[in-house]
Amino acid sequence: MAQSPRSPSSQAPYLTVSVSDPAKMGNGVQAYISYKVITKTNLPEYDSPEKIVIRRYSDFVWLRDRLFEKYKGVFIPPLPEKSTVEKFRFSAEFIEMRRQALDVFVNRIASHHELRQSDDLRTFLQVDEQTMERARSMEIGIFKKKPADLMQIFKDVQSKVSDVVLGKEKPVDESNPEYEKLKNYIFQLEDHLAEAQKHAYRLVKRHRELGKSLSEFGKAVKLLGECEGNALGKAFSELGAKSEILSIKLQREAQHLLMNFEEPLKDYVRAVQSIKATIAERANAFRIHCELAETIKFKEID
Repeated sequence: MAQSPRSPSSQAPYLTVSVSDPAKMGNGVQAYISYKVITKTNLPEYDSPEKIVIRRYSDFVWLRDRLFEKYKGVFIPPLPEKSTVEKFRFSAEFIEMRRQALDVFVNRIASHHELRQSDDLRTFLQVDEQTMERARSMEIGIFKKKPADLMQIFKDVQSKVSDVVLGKEKPVDESNPEYEKLKNYIFQLEDHLAEAQKHAYRLVKRHRELGKSLSEFGKAVKLLGECEGNALGKAFSELGAKSEILSIKLQREAQHLLMNFEEPLKDYVRAVQSIKATIAERANAFRIHCELAETIKFKEID
């Protein structure tokens, strides 16, 4: 029998995490969603084989920021975006999509051969809420801003480097043609994925709007049937009932498209942005290397 990835063998080293049970905490502008994070592992550096902690979105942001700062050259998994619109922040659909995305985020880290060894990951998975809050408050520099999503991180990094990062200018020659080829591919891939995600969004929206229209049409026709005689009234009632059934099917199809088409595309877009953030760091390091090489060269000439 095939073994579930959530039920790893006791012989092999494993680290699995699940994000579950989202719950609204607080009221008004102070309200937020908390998540239960359950860790199961046989790694010796962890305190116990199973640990349950409560985390909020800003804790996941802290983890991503710390990894981005410490693991240069590693593509850090992307976080789901943070909604600032009140009516969407606490909708059941948004909360569930975020929960799933956070689960994917932390398990990608836990399965990465380097990132899973991070002290910050162990802190995130083991300490209580008060200790976690203190860890967040100790952040310094660029990460004191606690950017809401990966795109903001990329913008913060981008503002610190020249246009060479984005390929707009090239004052120094890149010594690695394979890297240049990969960078160009990533930028083209982002454009194509963003375009695909835009069309997926429109497709989901059209399905939802059509489903809503059919529901309203069905209700109106059924009311009309109540005003008519036997045969005609029955026909209107049946038409209304069929319309409502079709409406439900379209709403389900819209949800299926959202979770299995639009959301994966959005995740791919965020992943490419994560790669771009790493490229930005690499380009900045390369620029500094070239500047130092030039400085040394001039000193030798003098």
